[in-house]
Amino acid sequence: MTTVNILAYAVSSRGLQADVDEACRRFDGEGEVRPWSVACANPHSLVVAATDPGFAGALRNTDILLPDGAGIVLAARILGLPATHRVAGMDFFLELTRRARERGGLRYFFLGSSEAVLARVTARLAHEFPDIVVCGTYSPPFKAAFSDAENADMIAAVNAAKPDVLWVGMTAPKQETWIETHRGSLHVPVMGAIGAVFDFYAGTRKRAPQWVCDLGLEWLPRLLREPGRLWRRNFISTPIFLARVLKQRFGR
Repeated sequence: MTTVNILAYAVSSRGLQADVDEACRRFDGEGEVRPWSVACANPHSLVVAATDPGFAGALRNTDILLPDGAGIVLAARILGLPATHRVAGMDFFLELTRRARERGGLRYFFLGSSEAVLARVTARLAHEFPDIVVCGTYSPPFKAAFSDAENADMIAAVNAAKPDVLWVGMTAPKQETWIETHRGSLHVPVMGAIGAVFDFYAGTRKRAPQWVCDLGLEWLPRLLREPGRLWRRNFISTPIFLARVLKQRFGR
């Protein structure tokens, strides 16, 4: 099995290396011609998607839905599904970038966040992965919805740069729905909705130590640092998610 069914979403059960293998096949012209997308699933996102049809559709239509969250791994265990190992968006980004270095480099375009964050991401990549060409960056207006003209400008900028990978960091559900809505207009082999990865890689937001991530507790330091922003997803969304998983488990 390559996916497991969690609340009617096909979450990848391949593991990090096989997920990256799938992405790399697209750079060699294998698979579908349309842009191939990656998104992340966590308890909060699946709860939000239950009341947002556009977001739900984007998650169901993505080519790989990463099990990004200890709650997703726990859900797979509750449901008696094949072992699913957590694959965070940051881990996918780093592993794909390492593979890109092995194959002689790729062209990246970063869409989202601020000019300052994009500059730091570009500088760090140039230092750590000089074979990666950042062929373009674009910081869109900070607003709930973009106009048709703004969307057209972003699409034109991406297509003109001819990237191999488009990384989108607008936070969920905005980034996933943007990719799904405009997929047919984008000429990019691989697209990834990776949210906070922009800030993690730029160093403007600190990721938990690896041993904390390995214990499935990456959410805890983030909650302690940003309780006002994250309390709802941990104390409301997570219990709702687990209740729905139990209903799936017992066939109700």
